Amino acid sequence: AHGGTIFLDEIGDLGPSTQAKLLRVLQDRTIERLGSNITIPLDVRVLAATNRDLARAVKEGRFREDLYYRLNVVSITAPPLRERREDIPELARFLLNRCAARLKLSAPPLSAEAVRWLSGQAWPGNVRELEHCLERALVLSRGGPITAEYLRLTAESAPADPFDAVPLEEGLHAAVSRLERRMIERALLEAGGNRSRAAELLKINRRLLYDKMREFGLAEG
Repeated sequence: AHGGTIFLDEIGDLGPSTQAKLLRVLQDRTIERLGSNITIPLDVRVLAATNRDLARAVKEGRFREDLYYRLNVVSITAPPLRERREDIPELARFLLNRCAARLKLSAPPLSAEAVRWLSGQAWPGNVRELEHCLERALVLSRGGPITAEYLRLTAESAPADPFDAVPLEEGLHAAVSRLERRMIERALLEAGGNRSRAAELLKINRRLLYDKMREFGLAEG
């Protein structure tokens, strides 16, 4: 990193001891490697990001005031996606292309309905939530166009306990089916759409996976 730039994400989540260490590095512009007592000069540009209100955290004693002023030389506030919906279509296409490249897949087109659906969501998790939604839709679409239907499937947030979202009146079968579908979607995402690998992750045979995918409407055709 010497002579370059380092990016510190989620800076507002640092604990007190880590804040103190970072402050010392920024003040002294030196570091010591783990297990060594040799001081090494360090010349870097520091970029930091957070979704927390650091000024408030300083007042509440959760973030060091001296570190705050060391970092807050030039501040750029990025508004949430819900306040810049006009950027969502272009951003979604960029993120979809990036996901496809990472998964070594061809980037499919976004349907007009999908673009409208994306632009109408609140996205409390902002860009990360949008990218996660697109990545899951990419896997489920298996190379076909990304439609609003795929996006609606992926946007359903899984509760901490998957059974909490199922009313008791629906019965045990509905709860188990919902959990099965969630696990299959996760396995397909983890496997990059490879069904054989997804079956291995789920510890079931491919025939059962195919049957379950058809049952839940996740199979082609």
